[in-house]
Amino acid sequence: MAALGISGAAAQTTDTSCYVTGGGTLEICRGGEAEGVFFTPRACESAGSVQLVRTTPATGPLQAVYQAETPLAAPKSRRGETEACAPRRATEALDGGSIRSGAMPEQLATAMPPTQGRLWEMARTVARSQERRRRGGRGRAEAPPAPVPVEEGIAARHPMTVAGRAWGGDAYSYVFFLAAVPTESGQRHALLQARTLDFTRFDIRSRSLDGIAWTPFGEGRAEGRAQERAEGRSRRGRRSRAQAAADAPGPSAVLDETGAPVLGNCAGQGLDRTDLVGAISVVDQVYHYYYTDVLPSDCGAPMASRRMGLYLRTSRDLTADRVWSAPRTIAEPLPAQSLMRVAKARDMDRWVVAYRCNRPANTMDGPVADICVQYSADLAPGSLAGLTWFSDPQAIMRSTAYLGLRSGGDGSGRFGRSQHFWMTDRYGNLATPTSYQAKAGFLTWLDRVAPGPGGANGSSVFGRPVYWATWSVRPVAAK
Repeated sequence: MAALGISGAAAQTTDTSCYVTGGGTLEICRGGEAEGVFFTPRACESAGSVQLVRTTPATGPLQAVYQAETPLAAPKSRRGETEACAPRRATEALDGGSIRSGAMPEQLATAMPPTQGRLWEMARTVARSQERRRRGGRGRAEAPPAPVPVEEGIAARHPMTVAGRAWGGDAYSYVFFLAAVPTESGQRHALLQARTLDFTRFDIRSRSLDGIAWTPFGEGRAEGRAQERAEGRSRRGRRSRAQAAADAPGPSAVLDETGAPVLGNCAGQGLDRTDLVGAISVVDQVYHYYYTDVLPSDCGAPMASRRMGLYLRTSRDLTADRVWSAPRTIAEPLPAQSLMRVAKARDMDRWVVAYRCNRPANTMDGPVADICVQYSADLAPGSLAGLTWFSDPQAIMRSTAYLGLRSGGDGSGRFGRSQHFWMTDRYGNLATPTSYQAKAGFLTWLDRVAPGPGGANGSSVFGRPVYWATWSVRPVAAK
């Protein structure tokens, strides 16, 4: 479906600081919104794709779930650390990748809470798991292959959190995330899945000869290794917990209804890859996974010029053997490195989409990065296809639907609006903190241009701040 068409974003409004969306029935006005610094990482830390989740039906504690740096040692709390924090730099294009989480009260929703590393080192494990399956389960009878360096680095990236089927008795929350895994064509993003009851202990979705298995992450294997060291060699025929942990199935990519793993369309590399990156929202007990991916026809093009598409997969049960439907194309083509988050709007039967864009006017340094927000006319997925995402030429990513964010930047008019996300309820639908109940949404984003502890010349990944902002929407006044 074409990304161009008549839409609210192109409609006219008498206030030049506002723009019309939602099929011409809503308007968003710039200025006067609350903004601030959400998290200032130390020189050895990084953060992005920060989703705030209200985990209870009513007002209650929030969970911050986000992509962070790969742990160098045992994970520790963000606060109360006394060890030195040596500055880090990304030594590879995708260096670093883990998922951290931590709880906060509603009153402190504008600041990162103390967090712990929860999931990491996925890429190599997935690769080993896939190799075992290719050998038809004969791995134990063969010598293990020599370790192969993974150019994409260790990975657990771009987490997307949503609750299970509480209406069916499922008490778990699920975190879908990405790992770069080797394929015949190169490194591709794979969709992985974890579950948790408390956002402290996680089980990883795995696949064994007996079917689906949920393997505890971290603790079980660490305890098993410790026991083996303490007990020494086990008796013949007696399997220690360490051996059982070592033999536990590794993570496996989530399958779709055709039995195929959910993988990005194309191989690639780079910190800003957005293959399979998106959000999950529940409407009428159906999970909607909207995400961007490279168009298959552009796999052979240079990374910087690969056009994207907005896709939708749906599911009724996140614990099923084949979780997601086949992909449905919602909009194409979109500019290279497009990143879109889609969720059900607050108190409205509409979709809202936040996406990376540039303002219509340039500065002396070129385009001004911002985040655009638009609303659909209804909850039909096809209503998103009629939105005008960008002005021509689309490759420059200019749009009149920008929020006019003010925070961050390098002081010269340059801003970085990377890895944006927002606050949701437990079902992935938009929510706001109690202190901003009148607002339509609560955004977070990483600014890789704003100076960190190392100044402008420091790492563009580690130490760069994360900001937050609200936006408001209202009906268009009758003329």
